[in-house]
Amino acid sequence: MMNFLLRIFGLGLTVVFVFYIAESDTINDYITYVKAGKVESVFWQDQGDKDLRAAIHAGAKKKNRPAIDARIDPVWKLIPGYNGIQVDENKTFQKTWRKNNHKKIEWVYREIKPKITINHFQQVPIYRGNEQKRSVALMINVAWGTEFLPQMLEILEKEHVKATFFLDGSWLSKHQADAKKILQAGHELGNHAYSHPLMSQISEARMETEIAKTEKLLGQCCKQRSRWFAPPAGDFNQTVVDVAESHQMKTVLWTVDTVDWRRSTSVSDMTRKIDEKVSNGSLILTHPTNRTVEAFPKLIQIIKKKGLKLERVSDVLSSNR
Repeated sequence: MMNFLLRIFGLGLTVVFVFYIAESDTINDYITYVKAGKVESVFWQDQGDKDLRAAIHAGAKKKNRPAIDARIDPVWKLIPGYNGIQVDENKTFQKTWRKNNHKKIEWVYREIKPKITINHFQQVPIYRGNEQKRSVALMINVAWGTEFLPQMLEILEKEHVKATFFLDGSWLSKHQADAKKILQAGHELGNHAYSHPLMSQISEARMETEIAKTEKLLGQCCKQRSRWFAPPAGDFNQTVVDVAESHQMKTVLWTVDTVDWRRSTSVSDMTRKIDEKVSNGSLILTHPTNRTVEAFPKLIQIIKKKGLKLERVSDVLSSNR
């Protein structure tokens, strides 16, 4: 330590040392400048240091965004929260100071989580993500056949898109290899009951069986637990939501239905609906049909042109930016 101080005095930079310790986060940063032979530049750029910090502080006020809490919407029910962003002024200064051009600020951010998340609400369905989040999810409900799944997976891979497949348990019991391929491709698996009943029209005991049986299969086959339950045909009541919640699953519906299961629905019908109705946080319902396979590339391109990112349901419904 004595040698270090003598070196500082020898350079005639005692003032710099005091100044820099006052302005710096750590002594180690100063030592780094000494070893790099940059001490004099720190001294002579005293005013530049202050100007840069002032510019960063002023810019941060404009760039900072508060976190948005999850809430209950009268129409869309449970709406997830959305992380805020805050400029890390010290790291921004350090990163920018190392550059030759101090006029171009290298912004460093950190995310601020909401105080209230969807986990603070029990037994409430979800129809969409936060309206500030520029991402959407493809929900693919699978309850019959495998004919069109390979093509759908190829398109998703080519377009670099991840989706969420909600699997009917009776389908899964016969097509476990296909379910594993979906998972291996990086997609998410969800629970779609076992025998595709209208959930609101069955007993609570049957609801329990429908959800639990499919969940057990997903665990055995894919070593997965579902976070989301998609009731067949979107049919549910409060008891259905309660039973799903008892299995630590949120009930998820959709924002936009492509109605691709109906034979009269054309590719142009689907593309027009996506173009008109998809926006921030949309959950888009599809099924593995020939019409969907034909429409998929067009739907994906329309969504991308809107500046929206296609992600899994878990990603869209998280508060992460």
